[in-house]
Amino acid sequence: MANKDRQKRSVRQARAREREALEAAQSASTPASDKKAKVAKAAPTKEEIAKKEASFLGRTRRYFHDVRTEMNRVVWPSKTELTNYSTAVIAMLIIFGVIVWLVDTGFVGILVGFTGLRG
Repeated sequence: MANKDRQKRSVRQARAREREALEAAQSASTPASDKKAKVAKAAPTKEEIAKKEASFLGRTRRYFHDVRTEMNRVVWPSKTELTNYSTAVIAMLIIFGVIVWLVDTGFVGILVGFTGLRG
């Protein structure tokens, strides 16, 4: 093992020990009443979420909400970008179409020459 890797691992282990010590110190300093208050303010339980989303209407509402948030994240191309992309796709379709036609014609020519049959 290289010395550099050994140093990285020891640094990670030292950070992990520091985090554990910090968490232990914080948990020891917070009184039990604060812990109960934090638990009371916790997010809704899985059962509560399941009850809300169990109905067809809840699932449908959630679906459309998710669609709406995803559509806000989409970066739509400008008109010039769309034109360039469309032109590139059509050009590639034509090029690959010609290539496939040439290969097909070549195979047919080879088979006709090999078998002597005319199709």
